[in-house]
Amino acid sequence: MTVRLGDTAPDFTAATTQGEIKFHDWLGESWGVLFSHPKDFTPVCTTELGYVAKIKPEFDKRNVKVIGLSVDSVDSHEKWESDIGETQGTPVNFPMIGDPDRKVSDLYDMIHPNANDTLTVRSVFVIGPDKKVKLTITYPASTGRNFDEILRVIDSLQLTAKYKVATPVNWTDGDDVIIGSAVTNEEAEKLFPQGWKTIKPYLRVLPQPKK
Repeated sequence: MTVRLGDTAPDFTAATTQGEIKFHDWLGESWGVLFSHPKDFTPVCTTELGYVAKIKPEFDKRNVKVIGLSVDSVDSHEKWESDIGETQGTPVNFPMIGDPDRKVSDLYDMIHPNANDTLTVRSVFVIGPDKKVKLTITYPASTGRNFDEILRVIDSLQLTAKYKVATPVNWTDGDDVIIGSAVTNEEAEKLFPQGWKTIKPYLRVLPQPKK
């Protein structure tokens, strides 16, 4: 199954290191990040999980729940978490899905046979409170993800969900934004009475609205 932007994130029930969850119920009114790992007790995954644990307060303040997955069992995850805490300096503080039957991996198309026909690639799904998929990123198993970039994108997604703006290249929270191309000048005058700078008729820049 291919999961694309705008699709409803597939719901599922699964065992995790923090008990059984029904995914949509677990998300509730929060945003969510679901990310997969090729295998337990592997070096790149160990660094990723440790880093996400360290920056979990950043996800919390954005009302984002994070949850990991690999095709190993919950028992294996729990043993691995001891190593992660020891080597990365932060205990894992979010649930990890055990998926030995590959049910969730197949639902989200996390196994790419031309890369590896048994292990998941490094998939990332950002899911909104409406349960729609807002972002997908896929990395190969050999490359660790940049979770600071994922936080940056979440900032953009949450801002643009609230205001009719877009974020330019390399934007970070607090930078100027762009008025959405579908917004007419007449509508923009009502939405942004503080005004904007017109660089081209299709390129209208203004300070970031308050989130």
